[in-house]
Amino acid sequence: MAGQKRIYVPLIGIFIVVLVAALVAAANFLIPVTAAILSYFVFSRPRRALERLGMPSLAIATLFTSFLFIGVGIAIAWFAEPVTTMIDDMPGIMREMQAKLGSSEGALAKVNDAAKAIDEAVGNGEEKRAMEVEVVSETSTSLTILTMAPKVLSQVIFAIFLTFFLIGSGDFFALRTVESLPKLQDKRRAVEVIKTIEDRLGRYLGGIAIINAGLGVAIGIAMYLWGLPNAIAIGVMGFAFNFVPFLGAVAGACVATLIAFVSLGTGWEAFGVFITYMALTSFEGQLVTPLMISRRMQLNTPILFLMVAFFAYIWSVVGMVVAVPILIVAKIVCDEIEGLRPVGHFLGDASEQTRKAHTKPRGAS
Repeated sequence: MAGQKRIYVPLIGIFIVVLVAALVAAANFLIPVTAAILSYFVFSRPRRALERLGMPSLAIATLFTSFLFIGVGIAIAWFAEPVTTMIDDMPGIMREMQAKLGSSEGALAKVNDAAKAIDEAVGNGEEKRAMEVEVVSETSTSLTILTMAPKVLSQVIFAIFLTFFLIGSGDFFALRTVESLPKLQDKRRAVEVIKTIEDRLGRYLGGIAIINAGLGVAIGIAMYLWGLPNAIAIGVMGFAFNFVPFLGAVAGACVATLIAFVSLGTGWEAFGVFITYMALTSFEGQLVTPLMISRRMQLNTPILFLMVAFFAYIWSVVGMVVAVPILIVAKIVCDEIEGLRPVGHFLGDASEQTRKAHTKPRGAS
């Protein structure tokens, strides 16, 4: 028995290492598959509602995937030009910012002079090597976009088609999962888990999409009132970035501040843009989202941050977006399976634990 336990621990470690390596190697395949599965959960409840009205599963799948294709087409038609313009202008904005900060009276110039003085003071008199400078073409950003666009578009199309087949299959996978379980109690528990995942995950993803859309509109209007160019693109950026917990709001605020610093010309106006952006995202995060989305889906903040960082490492930006839904699914499964409830309790935040303590039945120890 002791020998088996000694073998058990390294086997788990090897499995984790192999799993992470597989997630990294198969990222281009797993990213659209994960997106399709999440979309399937979102559409499950409205699909069942339409099925009760007598609509066939294939017709429902065609309807939902048509909405997805139309949404992608509208997004490309309306937002491709302003977003591409902003990305193309970014190298010029960086050069202008560097010129302003690097002027003879700028802060970077003083830091540069101090660095040179320290370098001369500690130098050993040896001949310095010439610094190699990489010349970056001004069209590198456009070339990068043109290179990545077909890959991203193909993944989006693959995810939509897989969503079509998943929705068209109805409850096939859920039924097969339930049928494979031997005990009636396990079958009931599996049905409860699937329904809970569909309910909470659909509510979360649908609510977050609506909230982020409203936030993007608010950010676009605020940036337009500040007089920033490409206000529409900044609003679209705010909508997309807000799907990323923690880092999305800060990254969007920094980009907007950078554009404001170059286009508006004064540091105070750029600071005002930063405060406005962060105020809108804070209002959304602290008030709107908790009111619209159930507090039962609040998660342990340090664990959530680690999950976002981990999926960002293996799947880049898309990983940061899917990290929260994946963690929600993991918590639901752990909460519904008795042997994993301590893990689900660990994944919950402090407010959930306080709420459970306040709702404990009378007489419970």
